[in-house]
Amino acid sequence: MGEPALVRQYKAWLQPGALTGDSNREGFFTRGLVVLDTNVLLSLYEYTSPAREQVLTALERIPDRLWLPHQVGLEFVRGRHRVLENRRSTLRQAPNDVRNKLIAARKSVLDASDSVKRLLVKYAQDTEASAKLDEAFNPSSVDGYLAPWLEALLKPLEKLTSEHDLAPGSVDADDPVLPRIAALYGERVGRQPSAEVLRDRIEYATAFRFPNRIPPGFGDAGKGTPLEAAGDFLLWEEVVQEARLLADPQRYVLFVSADTVKGDWYEPAEPGRGPRPWPMLFDELENRAGAQLRIETPTRFFQGINEYLHADITEATYEEIERAAETLDRPALKADSVPEVTEDTAAQLAPPHGLALDAYHSVGLSSAAVRSAVESPKQAHWTFQWWLIGVTFQLGRRDPVDGEPSVAIKAAIRSSVPPAPHWKPGTVLRSGEWLHRESSWVAPWFIYLLNSTSQVDSVVLQRLAVQQADREAQRDH
Repeated sequence: MGEPALVRQYKAWLQPGALTGDSNREGFFTRGLVVLDTNVLLSLYEYTSPAREQVLTALERIPDRLWLPHQVGLEFVRGRHRVLENRRSTLRQAPNDVRNKLIAARKSVLDASDSVKRLLVKYAQDTEASAKLDEAFNPSSVDGYLAPWLEALLKPLEKLTSEHDLAPGSVDADDPVLPRIAALYGERVGRQPSAEVLRDRIEYATAFRFPNRIPPGFGDAGKGTPLEAAGDFLLWEEVVQEARLLADPQRYVLFVSADTVKGDWYEPAEPGRGPRPWPMLFDELENRAGAQLRIETPTRFFQGINEYLHADITEATYEEIERAAETLDRPALKADSVPEVTEDTAAQLAPPHGLALDAYHSVGLSSAAVRSAVESPKQAHWTFQWWLIGVTFQLGRRDPVDGEPSVAIKAAIRSSVPPAPHWKPGTVLRSGEWLHRESSWVAPWFIYLLNSTSQVDSVVLQRLAVQQADREAQRDH
């Protein structure tokens, strides 16, 4: 007897990982069509030369199954200079950032010494002890301590800069990546859609899919031109059409992307489950192309090549893959370029460096779990970081920095109806931990955060959410 219709029809929604378990994983690597997102290809310009060679050699184990959508190819050839310029700018600025931080540390040490000296004189008239502190903590002595630290920090930066063998201008004269990628794909490159097909797809995405939040790409609605906003959907549509042409009766499509936990590719977390690829993507590919879908991060993908196809990738290369995946294709936010950050846009905008940590300190948070989420470069944590930035300013816990955008993200609301279907009633939290349990709704990402932190910080975060919800309720009335 086969599976009941209810289980069969909604299989993608019933599985916690949306068909990303390992039971049939090998088939995707040994038989499936492999589609690499633009960010995976651009990452090759981020790696050191040895790591890049290992990754390209690993990809050469599946050349007959690699396929390049036209949209990915276009974004790749246009994005090479930007990636190299971002890296060059970051590495060029890094020594100054290190010096500025040590200058700030120098001032903090001297200020701390002055504070102790004032207390010694004020409460004990102990000028002798104060004088000893003057000898131990004067600008020259502090500089003497900091000098070897500065040298120790700058030396690896110099090595890092020298190991990266590409400069922005070099890709025009001597690009070591583009010829290798071209050879890998051969003629397996998607054709450019006609103007009529392109127009129809863009109109379908912007007029129907995006307003109804059908993945992928709805989070890019309103981004630049309609053509720019529809980029992810144009890529997806090419994948669907190519999957329909696969000759293998068992059609597998393995999609690899560093856009993990982006809200229009990944469903938000819920209690007991982290973010997962949208089940709608799996259903759509099966219904329209009769194909099974698997979505993997670059790290997981290359681990799979290692496991099933016996590539030789070292741990050091895996670390480079992970670092590049966390930062590539997500430029830091220019604070004055965004008038307001919402839950829809937060996962696409990295908060200004250090701002979330300032918010963390302003309310006395202390747990390692919350601090890790606050300092994480991963998109999975950006919504929380923006909420913490916004709520601490809204409640007067800290002063805003110059150009800081307003934030319209709520962790909870008081209402008889949820703001979105995926929000949970306040009753999911234990009695005594949450006010207004019977008349509130809580964001899934916030519940997931509370379940992973200490009791002390959980209470602090809940109080912030309650105060924000109360303020919004009073304003509405």
